[in-house]
Amino acid sequence: MNETIAITNATIYPISSPRIENGVLIVHKGKIQQVGQDLPIPEGAYVIDAKGKVLLPGFVDAHTHIGIWGEWYGQPEYDGNEGSNPVTPGVRAIDSIWPAHFAFEDARSGGVTCVQITPGSGNVIGGETVVVKTWGTICDDMIVRNPAGMKAALGENPKGSYGSRGKAPKTRMGIASILRNALFKARDYSRKLEAGRQDPSKMPDTDLDMLSLIKVLNREIPLRVHAHRADDIVTAIRIAEEFDIDYSIEHCTDGIEIAEFLGAKKARVNVGPSMWARAKIETLNITPKTPGVLSKAGCHVSIISDHPFHPIQYLSTTAATAWANGMPEEDALRAITLTPAETLGVQDRVGSLEAGKDADFGIWTGHPFKIRSRVEAVFIEGHKVLG
Repeated sequence: MNETIAITNATIYPISSPRIENGVLIVHKGKIQQVGQDLPIPEGAYVIDAKGKVLLPGFVDAHTHIGIWGEWYGQPEYDGNEGSNPVTPGVRAIDSIWPAHFAFEDARSGGVTCVQITPGSGNVIGGETVVVKTWGTICDDMIVRNPAGMKAALGENPKGSYGSRGKAPKTRMGIASILRNALFKARDYSRKLEAGRQDPSKMPDTDLDMLSLIKVLNREIPLRVHAHRADDIVTAIRIAEEFDIDYSIEHCTDGIEIAEFLGAKKARVNVGPSMWARAKIETLNITPKTPGVLSKAGCHVSIISDHPFHPIQYLSTTAATAWANGMPEEDALRAITLTPAETLGVQDRVGSLEAGKDADFGIWTGHPFKIRSRVEAVFIEGHKVLG
């Protein structure tokens, strides 16, 4: 890798600032050094003439299961849900990620350079999420933030996972009760830890589940709640406010029906997959209009793939569909770049083209919302990983 790279003559969308025509991006040692027009090219820089091309930040997908979900090999590669118990906050997505899985290559092929990987939604509490880059061989070296959240789920998935086996939860009441009970237990465990710090003889036995949930109670990480139906979305917010915890709503399919309510909350919503079959009752109201309506209502909207349920390489297509259905172009681009970076707490490194951030970007043959446009090259931290 050349330590200094200069991309010249590009149409640049920094996201955090207006579009730049005939722009220049200077990269040094894997970080963005300068973005602008008529910038001097450093001596010895590797120059890429991007005349007629479009330069964008690497896309950020705030909700995926890449590298932990079965797509081809069946059960041997399926590590998304620890289905032995409806409450498993102590498990971590990082311990299941297979960096060699072809889903990472799929991500890069669509210009996606950073993702949140979450456990599945089979459990009421599914475990810790992690944010990683989409290139690397050692998962630990790919991490941007770990943990990045605690996965939780309401609705059909946990009901189906356990109720069908004659176990709790069988109802939405049961799901909410189990979630609240776990948070109360974590609060009690936190008090016991504090007592143990004052008097070591009172220190409780280590409980990984409770230690993980304490991070949620302390607002170190948000509760990321899978919720499609409007009533489930409201339940998630009700519980989050009861415990004064940070949260994001994952999927938010029926969010369009309660947009004013969500907008008043300034809710962080990770919407999608929109280009998906109505696979279950709670997804009957899927519409590409939802991201735009929620954005206009005042929500912080990220558009997600939920890979493999919608292929991650088509994340830009999903954003384009939202734009075609009323979401302003600027908002739609932001929904796959800077807004998800902010939702994931990694905006200091990714999501926009600004000096000091990681040199993660894609060179496109045209605007990504045009059907004939394709990714020509992708860079992650200054390394060319595609093209």
